[in-house]
Amino acid sequence: MNELITLIEATALAGIGGTGLGGVIGALFKRDSKKTASLLLSFAGGVMIAIVCFDLIVSAIETKTNIFIVSAGICLGVLVVYLLNFIIDRRTNHEVNHINTSHPQTADDLDELIHSNHLSAHIEKNDTRFSLFIAGLIMACAIALHNVPEGMTIGASFVNSGSALQGSALVLAVLIGLHNIPEGMAIAVPLINGGIKRRKAIFLTALAGTPTILGAIIGYLIGDMGALGLALSLSFASGAMLYVTFGEILPQSILMYRSKLPAFSVIAGILVGLIVIYV
Repeated sequence: MNELITLIEATALAGIGGTGLGGVIGALFKRDSKKTASLLLSFAGGVMIAIVCFDLIVSAIETKTNIFIVSAGICLGVLVVYLLNFIIDRRTNHEVNHINTSHPQTADDLDELIHSNHLSAHIEKNDTRFSLFIAGLIMACAIALHNVPEGMTIGASFVNSGSALQGSALVLAVLIGLHNIPEGMAIAVPLINGGIKRRKAIFLTALAGTPTILGAIIGYLIGDMGALGLALSLSFASGAMLYVTFGEILPQSILMYRSKLPAFSVIAGILVGLIVIYV
């Protein structure tokens, strides 16, 4: 039980702390630096790629579970997050004017990625409380799609390394906290611009990080079921994170700051990840 409490505390700091800090920054400045957010996202994405590919997946294989089961777990993680993202986008994209058939097949700003722009559109139109509630719920679901698998990687890494305060589990917790800062800014800024008080916006932003804790608990409980459970937890979380990284974070970082720097930032992140794993 003490181990689980430690895991929850570490994940809460990464999830709630990271988004909450982003909310505070957004509330204070009411603007964000696309260049800084892009490089932060791409660097975090690079480290995540290294940890997923050279640590989590390798650890899943080392449980002596059949490689096809590990591969199936990775594919399942990718498929689940993709389908949930597809359903949310399909049902909500018509609400925002510029999202149409000519729009890129990926979000071109952080507020699109987490659907906070949909909530802003409802606020600007002075829609009913019910409409605002539904828009907020959709935003919460979109955020959860990114935060739950992130939490699962921390939980699975915790079981694999035996501690949330060492190894890849600690690195992932720090990385996810950093990654959540620009995400928190993207949540808070449109809320404040839409008329919500700063304190309430910061509170709602911090609250958006709670799905990370749920993911960590799921990853921990599945991973603690034995070799097969650990392999499934590691592979599913790895697949989900690979999709979030390659399908969301990296395209997002490049669209936010169109230059070669995000690519170099990803490479730097991968190298840092390798150093963390093997040093």
